[in-house]
Amino acid sequence: MQTTTECIYPNDMKKPSPITTPRGFFFSVTEAAIKKPGRKDLALIFSEAESAIAGTFTTNAVKAAPVRICMQKIRSGKGQAIVVNSGNANACTGKQGMKDAQEIMVKIAKQLGISRPLTYICSTGVIGTPMPMQRIIPAIGPLAGDLGNASFNDIAKAIMTTDTFPKIASREVNIQGKQGIIAGVCKGAGMIAPNMATMLCFIITDIAVEKKTLHAALKGSVRKSFNRITIDGDMSTNDTALIMANGVLGNRPITKTSAGFPTFQKALDELTYELSKLIVKDGEGATKLVEIVVKNARSEEDAEKAALAIANSSLVKTAIYGNDANWGRIMAAAGYSKARFTPESTDIFFNKVQVVKKGVMNNKDREATEEMKGKELKITVDLHTGKALAKVLTCDLTEDYIRINAEYRT
Repeated sequence: MQTTTECIYPNDMKKPSPITTPRGFFFSVTEAAIKKPGRKDLALIFSEAESAIAGTFTTNAVKAAPVRICMQKIRSGKGQAIVVNSGNANACTGKQGMKDAQEIMVKIAKQLGISRPLTYICSTGVIGTPMPMQRIIPAIGPLAGDLGNASFNDIAKAIMTTDTFPKIASREVNIQGKQGIIAGVCKGAGMIAPNMATMLCFIITDIAVEKKTLHAALKGSVRKSFNRITIDGDMSTNDTALIMANGVLGNRPITKTSAGFPTFQKALDELTYELSKLIVKDGEGATKLVEIVVKNARSEEDAEKAALAIANSSLVKTAIYGNDANWGRIMAAAGYSKARFTPESTDIFFNKVQVVKKGVMNNKDREATEEMKGKELKITVDLHTGKALAKVLTCDLTEDYIRINAEYRT
């Protein structure tokens, strides 16, 4: 089954094309009143065929029960269903949290008529609160029974927490003369930092991909997208990105040596980067999407260090919110990043306006301030020490960020 769905975005965002979902996937959402009543907060993604599956997970030492379970199961490289709840992270919930997650998977697998090892579970929401199993378990039957009556966009809505809009994207890919689809949804607006940013992401494709190749492709894409976004520098306990490839397209399974692998990797890279931009654009309290580009560094590691230091700087982020082209804060952040460079050789640009030339003021602050008044800003730091480049996505820091997080549990 291949479906098309309209995705609703805020008024200041360009309306995207309708999202086309891959063949052989079915969706369902229902209300379990996990945190509060009045919204769909339990979701199910199901493939008609057993799929290759790969995942990446938080590097936080404190891992939620669903993350610990998925990290064990993912070793098989096989999957068919993903059940997700919002409103409760099932993190720091001890042995009971593990038991609850296992019970949900058992119930889902039984309802779907598949083996439990093919069922995965993810959660997002408040940390440290027991799962309201008395409301979740009765909702599993209706969730499975309604399979196929929801859209992929409904999944994107159901997994939202402090998000203000659903995040969804897709790509069409020509593989061996056949038109395949890669589509993804994600959630995330706060507790976003690199090394698996605080988020959930579910990617599905009808293209057949060999298991190890699927893992390598996802890992490569995540490194350049979800691992290079930051909103507030905080890392969560539940970060998970899963990709399922069911092969319904009927192509020969892609391997690293296949002619179609670069095409598949490029499409996946574009998809995860687009989803990353949506996360940062929806940063809690944010008014601006900011892309930090550090180029001509000695190595990609140096470029990434400098870009992340700038993107994580509260001083830089508040200056951006205030439309203050305070390039000194950018230079200082690059300086403490431990990236190798010479300040006297460094240039800095706000969009195309050069504010720093060879480490000193270029008397263009007024022009740069005008550039900062838009919804999106690109800050480029040219180190002139090599040829490597890294991009990091971030946003400004506002009073609303404090308000949202002060009231998160109320």
